[in-house]
Amino acid sequence: MRILGIDPGYAILGWGVLDMIGNRFSVVDYGAVTTDAGVEMPLRLQHLYQELSAIIEEYRPQVASIEELFFNNNAKTAIMVGQARGVAVLACVNGGLEVNEYTPLQIKQALVGYGRADKKQVQAMVKAILNLKEVPKPDDTADAVAAAICHGHSAGNRMRALKLK
Repeated sequence: MRILGIDPGYAILGWGVLDMIGNRFSVVDYGAVTTDAGVEMPLRLQHLYQELSAIIEEYRPQVASIEELFFNNNAKTAIMVGQARGVAVLACVNGGLEVNEYTPLQIKQALVGYGRADKKQVQAMVKAILNLKEVPKPDDTADAVAAAICHGHSAGNRMRALKLK
């Protein structure tokens, strides 16, 4: 199974593509799509959509794992991140991907075993699970890779449960 993990954002959208064979992951590629603060929001969203669509076309993932939003105190920021997240979902659906959504708590639970783990713990597990020399940078990229790992674990658990029935 090829998984595209996405950490949505309008300034930085992290992404990671992993292959999962059995219960093992291998890195295909990862990175971040960035937009400039001085650019109008509609053009930033267009750029995110175009870049993510190109990533989907290049790597041909079967599923997407997107981090759900958590609400912060700044409503304007939450709305703007929500717009970027909607663009990411649209790019995935238009690319023919099954879209799976996970809360930050679910992602932390899947990687660290504790839903209140801090960012450093999650990053250390991303590095360890994928046998990387360094944590993917920026943090948004590491978060996207974590979302992909979360889906791999979740999908694997669902498949095992189906076999038990």
